[in-house]
Amino acid sequence: MEKDASEPDPSRQRNGVVGVLYGEFTDMLNDGVRYSVSLTESALTVQRISSSPGRTKMVFNLTDCVGCRAYRGPDSADVGAYFTAYFYPFKRRWMSAGVARQRVEQCFRVALVQDPLANLQEAERWARAIRDASVLQAPRRDGVVYTEVRRPCRVMILVNPHSGRGQALQLFTGHVQGMLTEAAVPYTLVITEHQNHARELVRKADLSQWDALVIMSGDGLLFEVINGLMEREDWQEAIQTPLGILPGGSGNALAASVHHYSQSPPAWNEELLLSCGFMLCKGLVGSMDLVSIHLASRQRLFSFLSLAWGFVADVDIESEKYRHVGAIRFLMGTLVRLASLRVYQGRLAYLPVTEAPKPPKGSIRANPPPSTPQHPSLCSSLPCRLIPNASPNQNSHRNHNSTNSNRNTITNSSNNAITTNRPETQSDSKTRAPEDSRLPGLDQPVPESWTVVKEEGFVLVLAIYQSHLAEDLWTVPSAMADDGVIHLFYVTAGISRPALLRLFLAMEKGGHLECGCPHLVYEKVKALRLEPISPQGMITVDGEMVEYGPVQAQIHPRLARLICG
Repeated sequence: MEKDASEPDPSRQRNGVVGVLYGEFTDMLNDGVRYSVSLTESALTVQRISSSPGRTKMVFNLTDCVGCRAYRGPDSADVGAYFTAYFYPFKRRWMSAGVARQRVEQCFRVALVQDPLANLQEAERWARAIRDASVLQAPRRDGVVYTEVRRPCRVMILVNPHSGRGQALQLFTGHVQGMLTEAAVPYTLVITEHQNHARELVRKADLSQWDALVIMSGDGLLFEVINGLMEREDWQEAIQTPLGILPGGSGNALAASVHHYSQSPPAWNEELLLSCGFMLCKGLVGSMDLVSIHLASRQRLFSFLSLAWGFVADVDIESEKYRHVGAIRFLMGTLVRLASLRVYQGRLAYLPVTEAPKPPKGSIRANPPPSTPQHPSLCSSLPCRLIPNASPNQNSHRNHNSTNSNRNTITNSSNNAITTNRPETQSDSKTRAPEDSRLPGLDQPVPESWTVVKEEGFVLVLAIYQSHLAEDLWTVPSAMADDGVIHLFYVTAGISRPALLRLFLAMEKGGHLECGCPHLVYEKVKALRLEPISPQGMITVDGEMVEYGPVQAQIHPRLARLICG
C-alpha cells in the first residue's frame, strides 16, 4: 500500500512533533549505542539504530507507564541530560506460569548540542510529553465511570507496622516508595502507634490538606479509617476522600478484590502489592458501597468488606495466634476448626434484591399470606431478644454484650479493639446519616417483604460485599465494589467436614457455587438481620470482632470512593 504523500514521515523528523514525537538518543551507559524513539498518544516505541539484523524494536504501552523524569547526570562535565520512563507491564513470571506486572525502565541520554541547559530542556520536554500521554492512557474499564485523584496529589499513607508478619513498613520502603517517586506522587507517611490511632486521626484531621488516604496494612486499618470518617460532623464530604489500599496484612481481601476488578491475572504477595501500587500511581477513582451495621448495644458501624458469624469468624479470630506465619494462618485455623466443627443456633432474615422473590430452598417469606403454610419464626413475629452475657468457655469464646449507650466503651479482649458506643439517632442527619430506611429497630419484627430462613442450625453465615474474602479466597466471582448488593452465604447444619473443606478449596478459584452442595445457600440481598440463639460465639465485621448478639445491616450504594483500576 502506498503512503499518502500528504502525510509526513515521522522517521524523517528528528526531535520534533509531526503526528508523533520523534528523536534519536544514545544509551545512558554507552554513547556508541543509539536509539530512535517515537511517542504516540498510546505507546513509546524504541528502536536500536543498528545495521545488524535482529529484534531491535520495543513498544511500551503508555497504559503501563506510571511516570517519567528528566535530570542532569552526576558528572558536572557531562553536557548531556537524561530522561527515564517507568513502566509496569505484564510479563511472564520467571519461575511459574502466568503473567504479573514487572518493573521496566527506559533511560535515554540527550546530547543534541553542547549547551547543558538546552539538552535538559529537551529532556524535560520528552518527560512531560510522556507523562501527559500516560495520564490519558490510564487503564479504564468499559462501563465504569471514573474520576481522577488531583495532580499533583497529596497523599497520606497510614502504615500499621504490626500487620501481617510485622513487615508492612519494610514492604512499603522496598516496593511502594520507589513507585511513588517514579510517579512524582508526594506523600506523608504516618506510622500507627496503637489500636484506633488511624480512626482518631482521620476523625480530627483537616482533610482539605489531602487528596487521598492510603492504607498500607490489612483490612482492619481501613475499617478504622472509614469509621473515623463517618464519625465526623462533615461525614458527607469526608467519606468522599479517595481511599487506597496497599496489601500489608494477612488477609488483604480488599486489595485482592481491587486487583480482581482491574481484570488483571491473579496475583499474590509482592505481585499483588505491585499491582495495587501501580493503581495508586495511576490515580483512577471509582465508587464503593458501604454497609451500615447495627449492634444490640445500639452501636452503629460502617463496613466495606464483610459480616461473619460461625466458622468464618471463628477461623479469623482464633487464627490470630498464628499471625507470625502470615497468610497461611487462615489455613491452619481452618484445619483446627474443622477438627471440632461447631453448629450454631440462630435466626436469619433478609431483604432480597428483588422485593418479591421466589423463596429459596430452606426459606419462607416473613408473615406469608393465609394460603401459605405458616412456619414458626420468632424473628418475624417477636422483637429480637438480647442474648444474656455468658462467661468465656475453654475455647476462648468471649461475649461482649452491652446494653449501655451514651458513649460507653467496649473493649474487645481478643484483639484489644476499642470502639465507641453512641446512641442511634438517625434524625440527626449531620452526624448519624445516612438513614437506614430499610431497617426496622432491632426490637421490631422484620417487614413482610423480607425472607425468613426456617433453618436455625448454621455452620456459618457470611455477608460479603467484595469479590474476595482473602487473597486466595475468591468468594463472589461476580461482585463489584459498587454493585449495590450484599452477597449473603450461609451453610446449614448437617454438612460434613470433607464437604466443608471442599467448599473452601473450591473457593480459591471461585468454584464453590458449582460444587452442588445442598447445605450452601447464596442470596443477593439489600439488608439482613441475624439473631444468634447459641449463648457463645463470635461475630466479626471486616475481620474485627464486635459484640456478640443480634445484628442487622443495610447496604448504601456508592457511598465511598476507592482508588482502583
